[in-house]
Amino acid sequence: MSFLFSSRSSKTFKPKKNIPEGSHQYELLKHAEATLGSGNLRQAVMLPEGEDLNEWIAVNTVDFFNQINMLYGTITEFCTETSCSVMSAGPRYEYHWADGTNIKKPIKCSAPKYIDYLMTWVQDQLDDETLFPSKIGVPFPKNFMSVAKTILKRLFRVYAHIYHQHFDSVMQLQEEAHLNTSFKHFIFFVQVT
Repeated sequence: MSFLFSSRSSKTFKPKKNIPEGSHQYELLKHAEATLGSGNLRQAVMLPEGEDLNEWIAVNTVDFFNQINMLYGTITEFCTETSCSVMSAGPRYEYHWADGTNIKKPIKCSAPKYIDYLMTWVQDQLDDETLFPSKIGVPFPKNFMSVAKTILKRLFRVYAHIYHQHFDSVMQLQEEAHLNTSFKHFIFFVQVT
């Protein structure tokens, strides 16, 4: 476990994004966790009756960020500048980083660097109260769906990289059931939203 606390991995492994207890988003998260526990992932991704779609997407986006963050955090010792000099999911899928603000033109970088850029960028989006409001009654911005879709699309790339480049390590760590369940949940969610 010491790799989680080394200087390189601490840059990539971001702290868990918390949803304030007692908030409506917290209640939605608890609903999602309860339905996940039922074993029916298709039911777990369905918008609860009477709930706001943006709120549901926000809660699940935070949850997927936390899940992917945790999953990637367990394999950072295997995902290095040397072993993963390019962020890819096989020879046909190479990902270049651009955030549109600090890095406008996509740059080729190693997987650890790309994932560090990505997780930092996602954390910044989730922490931005104008994009992901945490207070009841504060409306979501008009571009919320577009931002959420971009976040989810980019988080998918981490799953793809882990599966393609690090699945042997995941199996050695006996984490494949968790990875597979998390990924299946993610895919079902993006298919219905």
